[in-house]
Amino acid sequence: MAHKFIMNSTQVFNRTGPCVAHTFENGTEDDKRNFDQGGCLFLFIMPFDAVVNVLVFVFLMLTILSLAVNGFTLLGLGHSEDLSWEPRYALLKNLILSDMVQTINLGPFVTHCLLQRSTMNFNTLCLLQYFTGSVCIFSTLITITCMAIERYLYVCHAIHYLSILTPLRLRLTICLTWVLSISVGCVNFTLLHQGEGEYGTATSGLICEPDTVERHMGFPRAAAITRKLVGFIFTLLCILSYFFAYVRMYQDARNAVVPFNTVNTRARNTVLFYCGMLFLQLLPMFLKITSDALWELEGTGAMMTALSRAGTPLSAGTLHISLLILIMVPPCINPLIFGIRNWEVRQALFRLFRWKGKCPELELERTWVRSQHRAGVLERGRGEVGEMSPRNSS
Repeated sequence: MAHKFIMNSTQVFNRTGPCVAHTFENGTEDDKRNFDQGGCLFLFIMPFDAVVNVLVFVFLMLTILSLAVNGFTLLGLGHSEDLSWEPRYALLKNLILSDMVQTINLGPFVTHCLLQRSTMNFNTLCLLQYFTGSVCIFSTLITITCMAIERYLYVCHAIHYLSILTPLRLRLTICLTWVLSISVGCVNFTLLHQGEGEYGTATSGLICEPDTVERHMGFPRAAAITRKLVGFIFTLLCILSYFFAYVRMYQDARNAVVPFNTVNTRARNTVLFYCGMLFLQLLPMFLKITSDALWELEGTGAMMTALSRAGTPLSAGTLHISLLILIMVPPCINPLIFGIRNWEVRQALFRLFRWKGKCPELELERTWVRSQHRAGVLERGRGEVGEMSPRNSS
């Protein structure tokens, strides 16, 4: 059995050892035949073993937390007959589903690569991970946009809320979310194969995210431009929709207390809270858009030359790991932001854990919610700007 060469961090930074010899094509044939390509590329990304151990713990905890929080929230909503029919919770379940798929698609594979001290291989599983990740990202963006619009209709057009968001339209919206996301993923996947990449060889990343796969495929121009342009458009539409919806809700909440010469502090804090959470949700997209813009402005060749001259495996690896962590964080907090903060969801989770029949108080509250929806009361939700429960509005 051939011995596989390994390197330490000193050899990485001093550009010595079999990995660097193979990379710059000045090593012997025996070096090129017996070296561990995946392990070498991993060392260029993450040369410090102590940091790797910490990252294993971080990604393992994020994966478990995401699956646990999303799973219990989804079970609680599914066991509650009266929450599942509300549009906001139907959209929340769709967001949770997308987050869980993204977590499964990302967390276990990153953890495995960190434990093995090797990068992902370019194979069918890698392409499936690339496609699934693209679909989940676009599905999340569209769902968050729909949730902002739903809150706007709930607060500012309460009389027509149920006539606008009918069950049929809600189902069509959710279906179109996945159809559009899968269509974008298929287009990117098709354009990606205009490049040439060798199957079975190691990539330069811990997961098959777009930059890693495009680099391995020789930077197919059409795929890169399409992905960046579509991602920018979807992100911009999400921001504009969120801004419009929550500004209008804040204006309505502020106008409701003008006759009393008071300031609706809670409405202002609610708007600031959700805008902050949106920024955290879109932070990976902002990072990607910024790096993509710099890449396009500098040019692919110039960027690659700059990276090779600067000897920046550490900086490139830091950017890569930071992006992976930022992608893992939103699925952990989305159920807390959009679900568990609401009294109804907490009660549903409480019933899920207790397994003790129906709570009379909760059933009375649900009856009241239904009557308020059907009556189309205009004041419902104004004071809370989309986050308050019916109990707080009474």
